[in-house]
Amino acid sequence: MSNDILLGLLFFVAALLYASVGHGGASGYLAAMGLVGVDPHLMKPTALSLNILVSSIALFRFYRTGSFSWKLFLPLAATAIPFAYLGGTLSLPSHLYKPIVGVILVYAAIQSFRLAHTLTSETILKPVSIWMLLLVGAGLGLLSGLTGVGGGIFLSPLLLLMGWSTPRIVAGVAAAFILVNSMSGLVGVLSTGAVLPHQLPFWLMAALVGGFVGATYGSSKLGDPILNKLLAIVLAIAGTKMIFNI
Repeated sequence: MSNDILLGLLFFVAALLYASVGHGGASGYLAAMGLVGVDPHLMKPTALSLNILVSSIALFRFYRTGSFSWKLFLPLAATAIPFAYLGGTLSLPSHLYKPIVGVILVYAAIQSFRLAHTLTSETILKPVSIWMLLLVGAGLGLLSGLTGVGGGIFLSPLLLLMGWSTPRIVAGVAAAFILVNSMSGLVGVLSTGAVLPHQLPFWLMAALVGGFVGATYGSSKLGDPILNKLLAIVLAIAGTKMIFNI
């Protein structure tokens, strides 16, 4: 089996799992490319491209079921978009921040799993100020552009653990957040002269199928506790990948 086909299968699985919780799957794509040995210069634009497709599907499916909040999304996106572009034009050494981010994600995974049966759509939520959302959007947007992820793996646990929204709304907002960040980040990356791999159309097709299946089930077939457990799995995978740099 060639590496291209193997990556297609891995991208399909990653898209299916991540889209079920409103994520684009960039962390999974980066991990898969790292395992197969893809040129590092191609990894970031490839992950962002796949993210754009899968997060678009996830947003469409979750939005149609009413799982979205403009009140949360607009302030987040207002600062995330320019900072994601900025992050896309920058390059930082991964050995400094990846282990730290990985530990944070694993902790968030544990918390998300623990809250699976306690935080539901009927949970009493806490108010959040626009200024706080603007600050969060800027920070996650910059991190998104720097790492090649859409920011959803950071945004989702934050919204849930702070009690600012319910799991389904979080999934829809995360999908939109990932979409705008990935688009802005990709523009920033390409502005530096980065190129897209010629295998990208095949990989996009694999991610399209996986993303559609995952988003369909996540938006209408699964209950909130299962969404939280799936999110925990997503976070654990991303965190482990960053800690061990796999």
